[in-house]
Amino acid sequence: MVRPYKVKGFKRKKREEVYDEDEELKEEAEDDERETAAAEAGAEGEEEEDKRRAEEAVDELPGIPIVPTNAHSGAGVIVILERASLEVAKVGKTYQLLNSDDHVNFLLKHGKDPKNYRPDIAFQAILTILDSRLNKAGRLRALYVKTEKGVLFEIKPYARLPRTFKRFSGLILQLLQKLTVNASGKREKLLRVVKNPVTRYLPLNSRKIGLSHSAERMVKIQDYVNNATNNDVNLVFVVGAMAHGKINTEYTDDFISVSGYPLSAAYCLGMICNALEQKWNIL
Repeated sequence: MVRPYKVKGFKRKKREEVYDEDEELKEEAEDDERETAAAEAGAEGEEEEDKRRAEEAVDELPGIPIVPTNAHSGAGVIVILERASLEVAKVGKTYQLLNSDDHVNFLLKHGKDPKNYRPDIAFQAILTILDSRLNKAGRLRALYVKTEKGVLFEIKPYARLPRTFKRFSGLILQLLQKLTVNASGKREKLLRVVKNPVTRYLPLNSRKIGLSHSAERMVKIQDYVNNATNNDVNLVFVVGAMAHGKINTEYTDDFISVSGYPLSAAYCLGMICNALEQKWNIL
């Protein structure tokens, strides 16, 4: 019996892949569209996040608490912060308080020097005077701040300002846009924009003193406040709240320097408060 042999047939040819150039271009276009849509969604998400943060900074401050202080009759002290770097601008889609840390590119783009945008100087100075024993004893009569752009606003001595710079920025943004900031649960205006000049709000029986490192006359602050006035005259101290430059001294009666070294506004106010606290025996 003959062994059967396998009949050899034709091998099936492999199916060749057909290259469709139009289909590949279509797929690439779809990929590009997906990437563009994702990038646009990411950009919109970032803008929405920035807008949410800006609104959050303002919404977190529906009002400012009031700090109880001891009312005191007789002479007191008034503080004026001149040339404070508190400027609001529209960055992207939101209005923000400009500062040299967060808005360097924006400031350079608009031809401004970032070194001059230091709202933290005014923030530290305001906290120093409001937290002092002088204020808690009721001797601080008023606190005025004048911005570099000439906007003048008043801060009540018994207002409790935010303790962080972010919340402070939101507060100033609200003040410069709405012109007032009320107390918590009350209609009392603790911060309000007022008309210039500041001299219209100063009492007649006051002595206005400007401070600057460049002043020709240098004094020891403790001796100066002891001899400057009697118990019936209010002292008005004008201190610069800017990084560089001089304050306006047109309305001051005296112009002094309290140190041979350039000092910050907060440190100068600390020296003034300490000297007055010793003068009036405030412990």
